Amino acid sequence: MRKYFDIHLQECSFSMQEFHGEQVVRAGRHFIAKKLLECGAATVDPLGRDNPLIFSAGPFAGTNFSNANRLSVGARSPLTGGIKEANSGGTFAFAMGQCEIAAFTLHGACADWTLIRITKEGEISFEDADAYMGKGNTEVAAMLFEKYGKKISFGICGPVGEYLGLVAGIAFADTDGRPSRLAARGGIGAVMGSKKVKAIVIDQVKMPSFHDRKKVMGAVREYGVKLAQEPAIDVYKRLGTAAVGDFTNYVGGLPVRNFSAGQLTPDKDAFQLGGANIRERNLSRGGQTAHACMPGCQIECSNVYVDAQGQEMVSPLEYETLGLLGSNCGIEDPDDVARLNALVNDMGADTIEVGGMLGVVLAAGEGGFGDVEFLAKALDDMRIGNARGRILAQGAARVGEHFGVRRVPVIKRQALSAYDPRVIEVTGISMMLTAQGGDHTVGNVPTYECKGKTTAELVAVSLAAQINAAAADSLGLCIFGRTVTDTNPELIVGALNDAHGTNLDLTFPKALGREVLEMEWAFNRAAGFTEADDELPAFFYDEPLPPSEKSARHHSGAVNESLRELLAQ
Repeated sequence: MRKYFDIHLQECSFSMQEFHGEQVVRAGRHFIAKKLLECGAATVDPLGRDNPLIFSAGPFAGTNFSNANRLSVGARSPLTGGIKEANSGGTFAFAMGQCEIAAFTLHGACADWTLIRITKEGEISFEDADAYMGKGNTEVAAMLFEKYGKKISFGICGPVGEYLGLVAGIAFADTDGRPSRLAARGGIGAVMGSKKVKAIVIDQVKMPSFHDRKKVMGAVREYGVKLAQEPAIDVYKRLGTAAVGDFTNYVGGLPVRNFSAGQLTPDKDAFQLGGANIRERNLSRGGQTAHACMPGCQIECSNVYVDAQGQEMVSPLEYETLGLLGSNCGIEDPDDVARLNALVNDMGADTIEVGGMLGVVLAAGEGGFGDVEFLAKALDDMRIGNARGRILAQGAARVGEHFGVRRVPVIKRQALSAYDPRVIEVTGISMMLTAQGGDHTVGNVPTYECKGKTTAELVAVSLAAQINAAAADSLGLCIFGRTVTDTNPELIVGALNDAHGTNLDLTFPKALGREVLEMEWAFNRAAGFTEADDELPAFFYDEPLPPSEKSARHHSGAVNESLRELLAQ
């Protein structure tokens, strides 16, 4: 059994239901899509009190099951107007699992800024949050630990979320207590801000109960053994996600200077923003090159990046940030990216959206590409929320409109992740088709050889990846374990049955993932989205990308027609 809470903010009250069996298993992104679709959230004001904000942990949360303590947070996105599930590592889902909470939903809005406290006994209280207002996330985290002790986790609405900036995420504690694991995308932090919830603090207790605990622990060990045997996992452990940058720069699919080029340098030894260089530099300085973003994770693709004096600059320094805040803004030194990364984390914002937005600002001529001081000042304006900062905090699409910029790399008004769709075609198709906006995590296949492949062939690859990603997001699993998760359904389904007394068969994961996609597409249709919203911005088709000189070749009509044919089979 797990608990589900409806939390009514205006009345400072809550109600509880018991979830059993498949109610617990159908969690995360699936639960969010189902809940939002059923309550009619597609037509509400995203920043109004009728937009529910949902937190959901996976069915293995609270254990040391590697990759299985991811958190899903969802609402109607104020950035895109569509459905949004923002995914995060950290300790919050772990704490929810240990408190035997499957999910909770925030309804309405508080009268004044409030901290929500959830205890191990399942009690929920509402406290005045005035002492935390306007402060950076690092300071707020220290205050929370001082007041509530170390056996807690938290989610924080940062300074940008306080004034409803659409780049705002929700910052969760990492395994060392840093507020650095963000459910970042889609303006989810602005939704939390609209509800005047400054922070949520939850206890960490002990491993939750299961239908057959002994068998579940056996599955945990077997999953770990299989992970350890995967060569791809070893690469992530040694080089982190920054290793992706070595690849995208090599093939010419890296975002460079507002997506105007695909390669920062042709000399792989001179490329500083990749995993090989960052590992070598960080090791020489005494940094931590392997770090778990959530309890139990064996992959440890995160890091703790330090400066030349061995002082921590940021954790983590990862590929998407290196691409969007780095090369996309003309920055070549990871130290400079780390400095900006720390500023964005402390204000509680999405480094992808912020990096995409800043690239547009630089393309408008407001500053020079590579001008770190200009970028730091822009981030400071956003943190304090002055007039300029509030414009920038509305994200890449709206900033592009404000400055009249033609090359604005967004889909459904959300900044693209760090994969140029002219070269990384399957991931580009995933970002076109998903209801989530320009988000690579919905179906990322960056290394797939696309030369000579038709639109229909690539849509089939994308759809398979999207189904697997949606299933993982619904089970609280990190997609970096997909080489084990996707190929061992008997292990995953058996563990679910042992954990929650279900009788699921081996078709369950893919059926679960497909249900998610269909519900999300239905939500966006109800919100007014059409096939035209899936089209890439015109410059991807009109401007060949150096050095490959490739242009985008897949349009939304053909992409959707191929999708419809696949779904009808």
